Amino acid sequence: MIVTIDGPAGAGKSTVARQLARRLGFRFLDTGAMYRAVACGALRAGVDLQDAATLVHLAETLRVEFQPESIMVSGEDVTDFIRSSDVTAAVHFAADQPAVRQHLVKLQRQLAADADVVSEGRDQGTVAFPDAECKLYLSASPRERARRRMLEMERRGEPVNLDDLQQQLCDRDQRDATRQVGRLHKAADAIEVNTDGLTSDQVVDRLEEIVRSRQSGARTRA
Repeated sequence: MIVTIDGPAGAGKSTVARQLARRLGFRFLDTGAMYRAVACGALRAGVDLQDAATLVHLAETLRVEFQPESIMVSGEDVTDFIRSSDVTAAVHFAADQPAVRQHLVKLQRQLAADADVVSEGRDQGTVAFPDAECKLYLSASPRERARRRMLEMERRGEPVNLDDLQQQLCDRDQRDATRQVGRLHKAADAIEVNTDGLTSDQVVDRLEEIVRSRQSGARTRA
């Protein structure tokens, strides 16, 4: 079974998707981390982020390992660095590059083949897995998303202004919704869950309820 979780930046997708996968006994696929890994590799290698051919070559040859609690790029643990403001500012160069997206979507499908997967990102239910058995879409207000991202960055020792961060998220929403490939929008058959005012455990409880219901329905039809 494939469960997709899409939604805007800061909606809490990565945290709850990992917890949901653990509860279900599914594999967790953090596709946003893939694009961040490419951006990270480009920054570390001093690659011109606007050089499309070089960026695509890097994406196709970069050695990325997704371990249970860490992400390795060329043998280096970049788990924290890929969430830094530097990588956040650079990741759209990878995400907006059609050939990079094509390569990573192909990789996502390979990783999900013949497996039970919770896949989190922006276009999982619309592009990567349009036939997924259960599609979820997480939303939250810009202020709430900015607050969550601020707390996350402060835990990493990166102080940030809440108003500035909210504006950055709104700008990113606009980019994500209008990009030529992999744009952010809710799949017609996705179930939307607004996470404002909810703890991560409460969100996971709701998502698990939805997935379990889909599983029961599938067994009944079978």
